[in-house]
Amino acid sequence: MDAEYGKARLRVEELRREIEEHDYRYYVFDDPVISDQEYDRLIRELEQYEKLYPELITPFSPTQRVGGQPGQGFATIAHMSPMLSLANAFSEEELNDFDRRVRAALPGEKVEYVVEPKIDGLAVSLRYADGNFVLGATRGDGEIGEDITNNLKTIKSIPLHLRSYAARLEVRGEAYMAKETFARLNNARSEAGEQLLANPRNAAAGSLRQLDPRVAAQRSLNIFIYGIGFSEGITVQSHTQALKYLKEAGFRINPLIEIFDGISDVVAYCREWKGKRFILPYVIDGLVIKVNSLNQQERLGATMKSPRWAIAYKFPPEQALTRVKRIDVNVGRTGVLTPTAVMDQVLLAGTRVTRATLHNEDLISLKDIRIGDTVIVQKAGDVIPEVVEVIKEKRTGQEEVWRMPEICPVCGSQTVRAGGEAAVRCTSMACPAQSREGIIHFASRNAMDITGLGPAIIDQLLEAKQINDPSGLYDLQYENLIGLERLGPKSARNLLNAINKSKENSLARLIFALGIRHVGEKAARILADYFGSLDNLMAAEEEEMTAISEIGPKIAESVRGFFAVEQNRNVINNLIHAGVNTFEKRKEQAGNKLIAGFTFVITGTLSGYTRQEARELIRERGGNVSSSVGRSTDFLICGENPGSKYEKAVALGVKVLNEEQFKEMLSV
Repeated sequence: MDAEYGKARLRVEELRREIEEHDYRYYVFDDPVISDQEYDRLIRELEQYEKLYPELITPFSPTQRVGGQPGQGFATIAHMSPMLSLANAFSEEELNDFDRRVRAALPGEKVEYVVEPKIDGLAVSLRYADGNFVLGATRGDGEIGEDITNNLKTIKSIPLHLRSYAARLEVRGEAYMAKETFARLNNARSEAGEQLLANPRNAAAGSLRQLDPRVAAQRSLNIFIYGIGFSEGITVQSHTQALKYLKEAGFRINPLIEIFDGISDVVAYCREWKGKRFILPYVIDGLVIKVNSLNQQERLGATMKSPRWAIAYKFPPEQALTRVKRIDVNVGRTGVLTPTAVMDQVLLAGTRVTRATLHNEDLISLKDIRIGDTVIVQKAGDVIPEVVEVIKEKRTGQEEVWRMPEICPVCGSQTVRAGGEAAVRCTSMACPAQSREGIIHFASRNAMDITGLGPAIIDQLLEAKQINDPSGLYDLQYENLIGLERLGPKSARNLLNAINKSKENSLARLIFALGIRHVGEKAARILADYFGSLDNLMAAEEEEMTAISEIGPKIAESVRGFFAVEQNRNVINNLIHAGVNTFEKRKEQAGNKLIAGFTFVITGTLSGYTRQEARELIRERGGNVSSSVGRSTDFLICGENPGSKYEKAVALGVKVLNEEQFKEMLSV
């Protein structure tokens, strides 16, 4: 057995080296030497060995890329050096001004500029220890970002183990979604009736901030590494030397990088890429110009926000002339009515465009857009078409002034526009255009917490017309559920039990579950505590609500407007008829002297409570709960596997409690 184990260990090491070499050739050099089928065979062989000998699995094995189970949220990570943002230049004159500032600070010195594409994605930081990928984070505020390590591991062009040794290394890169991937994803979402993603940048950022790494793994993201943030044991003299080292170490570096001796050549290069940018398989919104010498970079220094040795030249959007044929109105998942211009087809940024979002009626009024107008259109971020302005000189007098409909085009309910807001909304919970998201929210963990009722089940119930709004959940019978896909007898009974159990939830949970605009968990608790019953809240005037501490006019107006909609009152009556609790249960233990008035933060996994349960216990006793550690934090409750909040709490002198100490507090 020892001999077999030894052979297996050697073969596993050999397979990992071989797979890493193929990853390097494929992602860094775009020069694969084996077929996809042969590559998959190597992966499968490695998986088989690791299944037979689990002790051989390491966090850096190629098999560990695809995300596992969903996480509970993102911890925070302090960057080893600040991730500064770049100052922008929008004209050739501003590029020349940048050059003058650089040369004034470096009188008489030769200055080389490195120019590289500015990828329109999500800036991330990757940390390596002894050559192994250990942490990955978003930019965040530049000092502290979110830990998205597991999601970044799903990007196959990120090496889990470096080809060159480095004791400690933190590199910076831009994760992105290719245009083709973005189009394919949006087509699939459109067919599924899901909200479309705005642009590849938002799609990439949203993918990497999913709690379930499997979602990021399905999105086929990629990355270009553009620099070193911190290093130990590496000596380079210039930015280009750093890029060469990074490529040799196994990172994917953009091949479209040029070096210039003078700003005039930089300007000419930027001018050349204005039109060429659309041929790239990914979106770039400009070019980044950097001083090449690291010594010069250090002497030039930085402001609080951006380095003085680099600037981003932003491309102007491409524009075209077309005519507005009509204005359609779509109803989104939150009930917002969005007008869209339907136009004569025009070629824009390499694609044929016939529609452009008009956002809201204020924008239409401000730009005086009318049906029949000749307009200038462009793509925001080179992706989303928008109307820039109307060519009023081309008006014939036949143009029609457009007005936002006063009733929802989907369900016929009255639309409302809250004071101070541009959005016009359908506020009916029963509106088919928004019922899906409303039911998903209603059943979510922090709302009615109906375990087992996920989007897939809700979609099937809606399609079968078993439910139309949240109240329909309480009419479901075993026969309605047993026929659903992936829902066996046991799961069906468990779901019915979870639905029935949710009837006993607190009034605060119910108010939050209703999805009233501006009413989050905290506002729902305050309203439930003050009014004591849903009937009292429904009868309350805005003046009575605004008299409550922390309830402002915006929340009061939204609550009053929500209950004024007949369809919403019908849903609530159905909930009451189904036996859902509409009264707040008063807590005798409120006002615990060890908890009341103090601010708590929770980190790690608690064995006796879920995080939500712990939060509610603290709030019931008069305490406050925050998601981040700061100088106003009084206590950090620390469970197993705490994140960086623990280190920050210790640094700030915050009192740290283990779970037993927390339980003792609760019992007082």
